[in-house]
Amino acid sequence: MAENRAVWGIDIGQAGLKAIRLKYASQAEQALAVAYDYIPHPKILSQPDAIPRELIKQALETFLSRNDVAGDLVAISLPGHSALARFIQLPPVESSKVADVVKYEARQQIPFALEDVIWDFQTLGGGIEESGFMLGAEVGLFAMKTEQVYEALRPFTEAKVEVEVVQIAPLALYNFHCYDTLGIRRSKEDEFVTPDEHTILLDMGTDNTTLLVTNGEKIWIRNVPIGGNHFTRALTKEMKLTFAKAEHLKCNATKSPDPRAVFQALRPVFNDYVSEIQRSIGYFSSVNRDAKISKIIGVGNGFKLAGLQKFLQQNLQYDVERVETFDAVVGDTVLNAPVFQENIMTFAVPYGLALQTLQLTKLRTTLLPKEIAVARKIRRKKPWAVATAATMLVGLATSVAGFANAASKVNKERFGEVESAAETYKSALSSGQSAYEGARSTHDGLVEKGTHLVSYLDRRELWAELFRGINEALPRPVGMQLDEKDLTKMPRINIRSITAQRYADLKTWFDGLREQDKNFLDEAEKATGPSGEGYVITLMGEHYFAPESRLGGSVIFVRDTLVTNLRKPFIQQDDNFSGPVPVAILGISHPVITDNPPPQKVEWYPNGVPKTDDTGPGGFKPGFPRPGFPSPGTAPGRPAPGQNLQEPVFKMIDRTTFTLQFAWKPTLVKDRVLPESATPVSGGSMPAADQGNLPDASNPQPGGAVANPGGIPAGASPSVPGGPLPGTGLPGSVPPGDPPALGQ
Repeated sequence: MAENRAVWGIDIGQAGLKAIRLKYASQAEQALAVAYDYIPHPKILSQPDAIPRELIKQALETFLSRNDVAGDLVAISLPGHSALARFIQLPPVESSKVADVVKYEARQQIPFALEDVIWDFQTLGGGIEESGFMLGAEVGLFAMKTEQVYEALRPFTEAKVEVEVVQIAPLALYNFHCYDTLGIRRSKEDEFVTPDEHTILLDMGTDNTTLLVTNGEKIWIRNVPIGGNHFTRALTKEMKLTFAKAEHLKCNATKSPDPRAVFQALRPVFNDYVSEIQRSIGYFSSVNRDAKISKIIGVGNGFKLAGLQKFLQQNLQYDVERVETFDAVVGDTVLNAPVFQENIMTFAVPYGLALQTLQLTKLRTTLLPKEIAVARKIRRKKPWAVATAATMLVGLATSVAGFANAASKVNKERFGEVESAAETYKSALSSGQSAYEGARSTHDGLVEKGTHLVSYLDRRELWAELFRGINEALPRPVGMQLDEKDLTKMPRINIRSITAQRYADLKTWFDGLREQDKNFLDEAEKATGPSGEGYVITLMGEHYFAPESRLGGSVIFVRDTLVTNLRKPFIQQDDNFSGPVPVAILGISHPVITDNPPPQKVEWYPNGVPKTDDTGPGGFKPGFPRPGFPSPGTAPGRPAPGQNLQEPVFKMIDRTTFTLQFAWKPTLVKDRVLPESATPVSGGSMPAADQGNLPDASNPQPGGAVANPGGIPAGASPSVPGGPLPGTGLPGSVPPGDPPALGQ
């Protein structure tokens, strides 16, 4: 508490400068009013021909010429209508995190960036702290734009007056009411019993009225945009007077020749004023249903308007009082001064400012810019820092002098032999350390070379495992299917080429596939694509499998077998007796079909191929292997009995080609992670609708490649272009009603 320092509370309003100087006598626990000043402006600041900056500067110079503020603390007010005040009910939160929660709320409540405003907050009460948590607390959040604060500080900065506290006028009014009217003392704050009834304070200024509702704990503030000037302007309009004459008539309405005409001209403004206050009271009561308003207290010189107190009391149905004296401060020299008594209602705000600066009120927020406060604190502590540094230097110098004196008295004959032995040991230690560092460097080099030599051992089988996994994922005939002669009923896929391309980031490849609609990507694969360094493996292949139902043919056959198998952790075909073969856990992922042209019609000669220029006599290429197995009574390369050599038997079949790609991130054995639910399974089955079309309906298993299925020569071109799949308009697409896509 500032015990021996006096405090000036200064309020510069539209009509003039009001200031009061207080001291606190701790022995008597009493605030003392020791000085005051009231300096009206030559013109009201809001008049069109007034220059506010010049008038404020002139008033402050007059004040400083009359009063010595050296050594005193200074507190100033900011207009309430330019500030933002919000009252937030906090949820249960840790006491140490209240500031973080309030900062978050400030970003939501303040309609400007926090960097553009100066703001502060304080817990007002109503909450309790239990087990480190703040429960049911209400926080007051107060802010104003930075340039407005600096504009208010400018006259004091130019006059070299240091401001200690910057407070908005409604909160200074709250300080006055709590200390002077309710008798709340910070030293006995715990003894204060919050009254159930609320009081309305109306501070009528020149252009605005501050409406404050409080019971000493909760605060509610609203700005009413009607002030004393509105009554003056009503007189200038109705009675055709100049502003100066209307102002004089307003202040002396009861002494005018026709008071009735004056009040008749002022009546519309009275009605508007009452309506605004009623609207504010109604809104406050709607959000605070348990609050009961007991009375209204008027402050500000605008409240001296004749008839205003009675009019408000009749229309609002509340007791309306005016501030006639300050009860909680002593000092007859000030309190009984005629000028002070005449303008006592306008000293409520500077009185509240001085009380807060004396730390006599529980409110401690300030909008003083942080950089000014920090610079001032550093400047105040600088002399103490200099004194501390000087003391440390003196002590250090004394210590150094003592050690130097002791060192000068060392007996070299007594300690010379020991010092020599110490130097010899130090030299040996340095030599041994150098030898150790050299040996360690040699060892590290050998370890690095050995690591490099064996680094490829755990990678040498990765490509072989990849090809084995691809081979195991291919479909193959089993059981009675091995005896099938018809190429279109053999569930085989022929891989014509395998290529690999390295990518620095597999995401580059995968992003180009997201928009394709024929690559059979499931939803999980679309959501999380591969990333990082790896390979894209491209398989180009074909098949001739075309079951009667068409549900398992075309590219659907590739999807349901090869694509499905490449997604499994590992598989084991029925004819594989060496154990499960890893597939997906090798690093294979996201198998997609990137090219799927419509099936092409090609000629298939079950008993051979037509004669060409390089064939021998007889019309058939001698020794050319016939697809499938030889029929009884025939031999490879020869026609069946009774067949005409010049007219070989053939039929048109579909040749489905495709291009399949998948991502491969080579994964070492030690890094492979097997899903807990994964167990060795057989290769993907054919759709249930197609199993009846196979000679062996016992769930055919995929796997195994065929070098040249069906007797079609390598590079054979289709003779008839293929059409779309039955039931669709898109070539090679999945017809409606087909089995669901993978992943469903």
